[in-house]
Amino acid sequence: MWPIVGLAFGTVLGLASAFGGFWAFALVLLLGLAGFLAGRAFEGEIDLAELFTRRQ
Repeated sequence: MWPIVGLAFGTVLGLASAFGGFWAFALVLLLGLAGFLAGRAFEGEIDLAELFTRRQ
């Protein structure tokens, strides 16, 4: 399943780049990364609290 998801995401990035330019490409990439992190956190594979808390 993951190769198909990667293919779809790459296609969307390519279309955003072709029709929207660099800023559309960057926005799609940023939102895709945010969705990826949210999905991993929802599944319990990563802990976002560790990423955003300061260590002393």
